[in-house]
Amino acid sequence: MNQVTDRQIIEILHREAVAALGCTEPVACALACAQCKETLGGVPDTLRVQVSGNIYKNGMGVGIPGTGMTGLPIAAALGAVCGKTEYGLEVLKEVLIGDNLQQAKALLPRVEIIHKEDAPDKLYVEADATRGSDTVKVIIIHAHTNIVRVDKNGETILRRDYRVDTGDNTPQAPELSIKRIWDFIHEIDLRDIEFVLEGAEMNKAISDAGLREEYGLQIGRTLKENIDKGLLEDDLLNDALIRATAASDARMDGCPKPVMTNSGSGNQGITVYMPVIVAAEKLGSSREQLIRALAFSNLIAAHIHYYLGHLSALCGIMIAGTGAASAITYLMGGDYDKVVNAIKTMCSGLTGMMCDGAKQGCALKVYSGVSAAVQAALLATRGIKPHNDGIVEEDIERTIRNVGRVGTEGMEETDRTILSIMCHKQ
Repeated sequence: MNQVTDRQIIEILHREAVAALGCTEPVACALACAQCKETLGGVPDTLRVQVSGNIYKNGMGVGIPGTGMTGLPIAAALGAVCGKTEYGLEVLKEVLIGDNLQQAKALLPRVEIIHKEDAPDKLYVEADATRGSDTVKVIIIHAHTNIVRVDKNGETILRRDYRVDTGDNTPQAPELSIKRIWDFIHEIDLRDIEFVLEGAEMNKAISDAGLREEYGLQIGRTLKENIDKGLLEDDLLNDALIRATAASDARMDGCPKPVMTNSGSGNQGITVYMPVIVAAEKLGSSREQLIRALAFSNLIAAHIHYYLGHLSALCGIMIAGTGAASAITYLMGGDYDKVVNAIKTMCSGLTGMMCDGAKQGCALKVYSGVSAAVQAALLATRGIKPHNDGIVEEDIERTIRNVGRVGTEGMEETDRTILSIMCHKQ
């Protein structure tokens, strides 16, 4: 195995932890439409946006920041009115400036969203726009900000190479591993990874907003109220649940605050960060321990996600929760073997939780992932682990690959069934 270098691991951290404003699937649509506007030199007259099933599924019911509205049409319209591609996943950060929202609403009757059933990748957006006699086509594929093609009036003015998701998730050298990540977080100079604290502050801020205001299902607020009533204990588990679900409540209901993502997902970013922050506070961990734990959580999640891809029928909260479980185990003084135990417990427990689109109910799945993460860490620190049965094997890397197989090969039909149900509800 050609081992990955420290510099490459740091690059993975930078690549997989990116700030985003709003759910990243509508954001991808907005980004494509923003590119249309910039190429046309003004707001389009019409927009026709074709998206893959997973983009369609994750954009149907999620709140769009600052609008009080849900869905892909308003995201696309906003991208075409006030989006700026230079902002990346924060493309919609100027929604509340001037009359941008009103202009976007006026454009809505001329916005068409289409589920492209033969899309070449699970993450695919193809936006066609007109302005006067000019036409533009923009294609995003495989990653939320990966604009690979721009055509104007039939002429290609931008083209980038990309890899279509073939379902073959066999890693190419150099290869990352749990052991390599473990060694990295103990040896790397703290200055090289302390940028993870930016994500901590960002996700704490949206969590605070979720506790102040009545966003979404108000899971975090409800838990906190019941602690205040004496019905629940103010302990590690409940505090982690409160802080994480409050952030998800706010994010999924359109709170106009950014989130630090992991592997292209804001809810996964919340789950990677918030339980670890709470554990560090409860345990009295040092600043250095927190930084190393946050880097550990992010990297474990990104490593497991590699075998799954950014979008699938398998909810990524299980993977993000596994990152958090690993980091909490580390903060509790667990060694490498105990971290492996925590990962196996998560794989044994939550694998198979389905993704049925981005929506307010995602905060419930964050609840499940965070609860499982804390419990897995507590078990692991006692040396408890599941037997090597089911999808769990003695070798941790083979176990992780098995999770990837479940989410890709195993849940393909589940993905189609979920989308069919969502598109044909009465």
